[in-house]
Amino acid sequence: MKSLERNDERSKLFEDRGLDRRDFIRICTLAAAAVGLPASVGVKWADAAAKGLKPSVIWLHFQECTGCTESLLRTSHPGLAELVLDLISLDYCETLFAAAGYQAEAALKSAMEANAGKYVCIVEGAIPTKDNGIYCKIGGRTALEMLNEVADKAGAIIAIGSCASWGGIPSADPNPTGAKGAPQVLPGKTVVTIPGCPANPYNLLGTVLQYATFGTLPALDDQARPRFAYGRVIHDDCPRRPHFDAGRFVQQFGDEGHRNGWCLYKMGCKGPATHANCSLKHYCEVDGAWPIGTGHPCVGCTEQSILWSMPMHATVEIQRPMPPDTYPPIKAEQGHISAVAAGLAGVVGGALAGAGWMAAKKIGEGSEEKGTGPDKGA
Repeated sequence: MKSLERNDERSKLFEDRGLDRRDFIRICTLAAAAVGLPASVGVKWADAAAKGLKPSVIWLHFQECTGCTESLLRTSHPGLAELVLDLISLDYCETLFAAAGYQAEAALKSAMEANAGKYVCIVEGAIPTKDNGIYCKIGGRTALEMLNEVADKAGAIIAIGSCASWGGIPSADPNPTGAKGAPQVLPGKTVVTIPGCPANPYNLLGTVLQYATFGTLPALDDQARPRFAYGRVIHDDCPRRPHFDAGRFVQQFGDEGHRNGWCLYKMGCKGPATHANCSLKHYCEVDGAWPIGTGHPCVGCTEQSILWSMPMHATVEIQRPMPPDTYPPIKAEQGHISAVAAGLAGVVGGALAGAGWMAAKKIGEGSEEKGTGPDKGA
């Protein structure tokens, strides 16, 4: 009975908000599946959202191209409207705001005060630090000042995109503005990094909704990236991997191998050293919508040591080879004997045979002299 009453209460909550519970749960389970979580997690997200337990999100824009937001705009499982209206409370975002100027700044201040210690601060773009950060100012404040103020009262801090994660394009040499990522600007704070250029929006969605539902962050690697998205290198799950194992490589763009979808490693693909789930979760729900899917090598946009640090078409070392690279061959390679080697073997063999015959002759002669040969009596 109590279970039925709880279900009735939940259904009423959805009806009051003009939603159908079944459809909403479907949306949440699709969102969970998108980041590799079970359907039961989607149900918990739906129940939490229906009770008004939606996370307040404050989205800050600094030195960036807005590509990560543009990527978010093109999600469909759930769509942007479902995400913003039903799963999170997007209380400040310059790109998506209808408000501007004083109204926008007032909304930021109000959201921070009402949700202090609980809101999610999402940072998009690098933060200039040179000359006290004067190269990026919003509402009369520098990005440096704004980030420190908002992050100070945040429950969780997430850097989306490579620019916010470690500086990205703005930090490329000679880095005239002193651009840095949020983790470098906020030492001592846990900043979840979701690098990519742009980052896959579902990686952000899974992180935010886990925090909203369970109050926890996903398991992170040594660079504070969610393991569910960055635990493997692209090379591990690349659809062109069988061609790599078979030794079929594209030699130049447009050649027969390129047209047949062969491995792009020799063209400078950074997949063997790039931790990301691009090969498993494509962009905009379009199959093949990612660099390798379009015929271009991975450029390593999630890795600070690769992107803008080495030539685009230079090859990377395969740090962790996987089978069948490491398997012994089923049939070991057989050597062949050259004519020279056969001749040398004959000379050596003849010499040994001759030496043996001479030794046997001398032993026989010695035995005859002593009267112990085969024809002599004992």
